[in-house]
Amino acid sequence: MRKILLLVGILFLVYLSFLGLKVNRFYTKIYTPQKNVEPKTEFNFLLFGYGGGKHEGTYLTDTIIVFHLNTKTKKAVLFSIPRDLWVPIPTKSGKKFSMKINAVYQTELFPNIYPDIDQKNFGDKKDAAFFKYIVGNILGRKIDYYAGIDFEGFKKAIDVIGGVEVNVEKSFVDLEYPVEGREKDLCGQDELFKKAEKYLNQQATEEDLKELAKDQVLDNFVKNSTEAPYLAFPCRYERVEFKKGKMRMDGETALKFVRSRHSADDGNDFARAKRQQILLEAVKNKLISLNLLTKVFPLIDSLGDHLKTDVDLNLIKTLIKETTNIHQYETKSFILATDNLLIDSIYQNGQYILIPKAGENNFSEIWEKFSELTVDISSVTVPHRR
Repeated sequence: MRKILLLVGILFLVYLSFLGLKVNRFYTKIYTPQKNVEPKTEFNFLLFGYGGGKHEGTYLTDTIIVFHLNTKTKKAVLFSIPRDLWVPIPTKSGKKFSMKINAVYQTELFPNIYPDIDQKNFGDKKDAAFFKYIVGNILGRKIDYYAGIDFEGFKKAIDVIGGVEVNVEKSFVDLEYPVEGREKDLCGQDELFKKAEKYLNQQATEEDLKELAKDQVLDNFVKNSTEAPYLAFPCRYERVEFKKGKMRMDGETALKFVRSRHSADDGNDFARAKRQQILLEAVKNKLISLNLLTKVFPLIDSLGDHLKTDVDLNLIKTLIKETTNIHQYETKSFILATDNLLIDSIYQNGQYILIPKAGENNFSEIWEKFSELTVDISSVTVPHRR
């Protein structure tokens, strides 16, 4: 996986810089400037994807990657963080409060939802200052910049380069891939759903439960609604299938490939993170093979509605210079998962979460791993949280 993310990131920034006046207009849409930025050679970028548009959970960030770049030591690291990681959130009252990391970004956009959250590290609604702060706490390093893209922007980015050829490593079928805009569609079963509501809302009496046992159709509907929703509401989902081997993907197909997570064969979030890295390999190969600068023009204005970042233009110029040194870089990738530093857990309200093996809120081993990947660990002092 050498040089993949470095090439993808730098070449994309080269495109933006090359576009001159169009870039300036583009950045007025997507760019939130930082103040008093000092020249550096080491950077941590927070990259994340969210639904956007009318998707359910519009601002939940189910793809979270930290990209470390050191232009002095010639190191680049791709560090994937799973969406279910349980993270502590500072509060005004001092009360203990945690949430899944994929919900952190939206707390800054909609602070009234969680009024007790300490907003000291919030930025404004155009940036991701709080998200950067929380991720920085997990890794023990400051996050310098961010870039967030929604589903529509992702699809357009793939389509503008003419699609990609992806090496699918493992065949899988997902019966529960969500159909956009149909998340609450009752699929013509309005009456059945009305009868089932008291059971789904846990408001049924003992007498109701006895009646439910006599109605096989209703009983199956209630069970499927919670255990297999694609059976209860088939119109909300579509079947997607990928077969092992090389496959040409447009933006829509590529999104399904990296977003799918309900396959019995390749359906967890760690497998999805691996597929995201496979897609980056395909994008890298396409960027190298073609001169794509002219293809960005038809897309550049609309992409501004789907991409947000605080990467400044001076840094882009620095990265452009690094394209001539790509062959010198050592590139590593790491997926934070249960086969290394995390364990499965269940929160008191029943939701599935991931916590560090070292203990809840103890990210010391994760700090050490990130340091090991990015710098000489012997030169770093890593505090331990207990």
